[in-house]
Amino acid sequence: MKVVEHPSLKALNTFGVEAAAGLLLEIEREEDLLTAPAFDPTRDVVLGGGSNIVFASDVPGTVFHIGIRGRSLVEDRGDQVLLEVGAGEDWHGLVRWTLEQGYYGLENLSLIPGRVGAAPIQNIGAYGVELGSVLDCVTAWEWRRAAWLRFDREACRLSYRDSLFKSDACDRYLLTSIRLLLGRRFVPQLEYAGLRDELQAAGIGRPTALDVSDAVIRIRRRKLPDPAVCGNAGSFFKNPVVDADSADALIARNPGLAHWPLGDGRSKLSAAWLVEQCGLKGLHENGAAVSRQHALVIVNRGDAGGADIIRLARRVQAAVNERYGVALEPEPRLIEFPA
Repeated sequence: MKVVEHPSLKALNTFGVEAAAGLLLEIEREEDLLTAPAFDPTRDVVLGGGSNIVFASDVPGTVFHIGIRGRSLVEDRGDQVLLEVGAGEDWHGLVRWTLEQGYYGLENLSLIPGRVGAAPIQNIGAYGVELGSVLDCVTAWEWRRAAWLRFDREACRLSYRDSLFKSDACDRYLLTSIRLLLGRRFVPQLEYAGLRDELQAAGIGRPTALDVSDAVIRIRRRKLPDPAVCGNAGSFFKNPVVDADSADALIARNPGLAHWPLGDGRSKLSAAWLVEQCGLKGLHENGAAVSRQHALVIVNRGDAGGADIIRLARRVQAAVNERYGVALEPEPRLIEFPA
């Protein structure tokens, strides 16, 4: 376990926001947790790849930076394989590695930034696939009992961009590894129209898993700014979910509103459409701005602080709520400690 006193966190978050901490602990093995100090949610933060976080203040206590690596085959079931992956592994690197091994199921989730440990917390999803479709279980360290626990998929309480670890038990656990159940036979998931269009434009009628992954990468690179070039955390707002009556009323007034029925009477609305129709692309707050490339992305133009990003996000929320009566919920976690 590496220990750094009074570190800068600027390079550890994809917004590139300057923030400091009292202490940084690099957790490189599960055993490091046995000697790590107790976690205090009023002072401390658990950090992975920093791709889904906004630092609006310094961290007065300790940042537990998860770097636990490892990819291993736990069980070969013939047509399926069970993999265990350390929480500190790079997510996109894992996706491409599974394709090299002939393990399928993650290809639609290519190029999502961040580390593996964040995937079940956020229940990451893209282009018609969510992590929940392949997640077998999660291993987590419980701070209060100083012990490891295993949660099967049902116990993780996965839902749209949410889980037990994000809402109901935020800061109670530190995820150390996950297990994924992947297939040896590729079954393409092409329900997302933009993905089908991308493959057709490339002249690919019967795509391989690698074709799908490459298509997803091309789409994401066109639509989303690269965090290495322009600081951002990808889509900043969730697509709002509304009841049937609200959806019908909104669609009647706004026939062009992109929406997706969920099968339970509710509908998911396009947050990007709502933001764009409010004319908010390019809206800025000091160094933070709504990307002109994609309406759901807030970018750091170089000198924004976390407070600037949060103020801008609240301006976007207020504008959408005033015009459409729809509340937008941020995807990134906002970190703000009292001065």
